[in-house]
Formats: sequence, C-alpha cells, structure tokens
Amino acid sequence: MTDEIIRWITPWEPQPWLIAVFALVAACYLRGLVRRRRARDALPALAFLLGLVSMYVVMQTHVDYYAQYMFFIHRAQHLILHHLGPFLIALSMPTAILAAGAPAWLNRGMRGLGALPPISWSYRFIQHPVISAVLFVGLIYFWLTPSIHFTAMLSARDYWLMNLSMAVDGLLFWWFMLDPRPPGTTRTTYSTGLRIIVLWAVMPPQIALGAYIALAPDTVYDVYAVCGRAFPISPIVDQQLGGLITWIPAAMMSVVATLILLRFGFVHDRSPAVAAGTSTKESPT
Repeated sequence: MTDEIIRWITPWEPQPWLIAVFALVAACYLRGLVRRRRARDALPALAFLLGLVSMYVVMQTHVDYYAQYMFFIHRAQHLILHHLGPFLIALSMPTAILAAGAPAWLNRGMRGLGALPPISWSYRFIQHPVISAVLFVGLIYFWLTPSIHFTAMLSARDYWLMNLSMAVDGLLFWWFMLDPRPPGTTRTTYSTGLRIIVLWAVMPPQIALGAYIALAPDTVYDVYAVCGRAFPISPIVDQQLGGLITWIPAAMMSVVATLILLRFGFVHDRSPAVAAGTSTKESPT
C-alpha cells in the first residue's frame, strides 16, 4: 500500500523548477499563517491550499501520466489548471498572507518587478475585460484545435507550454474576476456588473465546444489512438466524457463566480449605508 502511494505521488515527468515554485509558494503561505495567527485566515487557507495542491497533483504526480493517455483525464487536468485550482487560490485572497511569510528580498523583488512599466502595462492590458475573456476562451479553443492538440500531446515542450499557459491564464482570469475590493480601488478593479457580464460571455463558447466534442459521431482527437489509452474504454466514450467535462463543470464555474460577485456587490453597497447610518446616530441632535 505504501509503495503504491509513493508511486502515485512520484512525478511522472519531474520538473525541478516547477516543484521548487510550488514549494516556495507553500512555504511562504504557511509561514505567513504562523506569523499572522488569525482565526479568520482558516477558511481562506483551506481554499488556497486545496487550490495549490490540486494544481500540483495534476502536474507533478502520476495523474499527469494518465492525462497524457486518456482524453477525459486530460480535460479534467485542464479543468483544475484553468478553472478550479486558480479559482480557489484567487478566492482565498492570499496576497497579505504570502507577503507576511515571504522573505524580505522576495517582497522587494516582487514590488520592484511589478513597478516596471512594461510589466504594469502588460498586466493592465491582460486584465482588461475584453482581453481577459478572449484569452480565457481562446486558449481553450487553441489547445483543443485537433492539429495543435495532436502536436502538443506528442511534444514534451509543447505539452508543458500548453499546461503552463492554461495555469497562468487561469490565475490571471480568476484573480481579476474575484477581486473583493470596491470598484475603482485599482486600475484593474472593475465594477461587479461588468465582471458578471464577462463571466457569462465566456460560458456559451465553452458550452458549444464541449457539446461539439461530446456529441461528435466520430473521434476528433486521433492522438490518443497513436499513444494508446491507459484504460480499456472505447475512444468515443473517452471523447464523450472529455466533452462533458468541458461542457458542464467548466461553464458552471461562471455561475458560482457570479454568486460570489453578487455577494461582493451587496457588501460594497451596504458599507456606505452602514457608515452613513452610524454617522447619523453619532451626530448631535
């Protein structure tokens, strides 16, 4: 049993630099939790660690092996890398805890890097509502273009470029969507309504693509026939399961995010009213 667990958690294709990044982020976050010692950090910490661990599991354990040999596991892998993992990380609002746990040199370096005009301009450009939506959906379509997908699954370089691009884009998109601060706090903190429009705009393309894959009468992705499948299920069933993953849970993430944004909007609208009521009560009569 122990040997089986060790085999599963052992990276299929180890990437030392990627393991180091995950380890550094986890260490900074845990150190920040210890330094802050705040009970209200517990639930955000759970969300952050679940998101971080889930992304690590699909990239650096034997799950990655099965993702290369089964289409539906590949789609589940990308659901976590592009949707669920980044969603949980962004929802946890980890910036303050990471800053509290990071070494001084790392904090200085990140602040200096973010202050560079090319970096700050690029970030604002990518976080524009239209650009972020186009990138979010466009990357899914790009990597699922049959000819591009075929090449990516057979090339180690392209395979890692595909996975990393999905992870980075997911983090940027959900960081933009789930910003809890009032609109206008920064140049990339847009109104709740606008962000909800973006969330619903990215749903139909994902539904359409997932439905096309799931309902296609013939095999769309031949690369899994070339590599061989890890499990003895028919190619069409493998494809149908992958299409359903692209179709339903991916689109449902927009619904969940909408509910969260409505909650943020309620809090933002209520705060001035509460402040005004308090001021009225305290004013002399």
